[in-house]
Amino acid sequence: MSRIDENMDFIPVRIAVLTVSDTRKLEDDRSGQVLVDRLGEAGHVLAARKIIPDERAEIAAQLRAWVADPEVDVVISTGGTGLTGRDVTVEAHRDVYEKEIEAFGTVFTWVSMQKIGTSAVQSRATGGVAGGTYLFALPGSPGACKDGWDEILSKQLDYRHRPCNFVEIMPRLEEHLRRK
Repeated sequence: MSRIDENMDFIPVRIAVLTVSDTRKLEDDRSGQVLVDRLGEAGHVLAARKIIPDERAEIAAQLRAWVADPEVDVVISTGGTGLTGRDVTVEAHRDVYEKEIEAFGTVFTWVSMQKIGTSAVQSRATGGVAGGTYLFALPGSPGACKDGWDEILSKQLDYRHRPCNFVEIMPRLEEHLRRK
């Protein structure tokens, strides 16, 4: 079973939080704040935070900007993962991904099933990698952000997590670009 190896040092990662919403402002962005609070409590660094509207091109452009920024290791977005016409976050993420982490959405659905039952099928949480940066899209509710962070990301973004984690393979994400 998974565990934290207390004999290892914690390695903080730099995380950008993106809220996708046509209506939210910083002062009422509860989901984004959940992520900011939790990543800080875990010992990670808030690299950036932004709120942008549900526009596919704008979301993808912001993701690409953070992927290109050497001060950002991980991007977590919240909002726009549902089924309505304005929900385009997943498509924007996939426009940017070099590799999708298919199991992230599967595990998120499994975690959600424990909390909200079959309503979990309406979520399209997703994860991927681009330019050596991890990208995750969570639903826009504070509860979904808590579940995504507490049950998945807090563990996978902790270098001490065993048997494996995302942080330990970060140096190898772009090994295909190195000369042989």
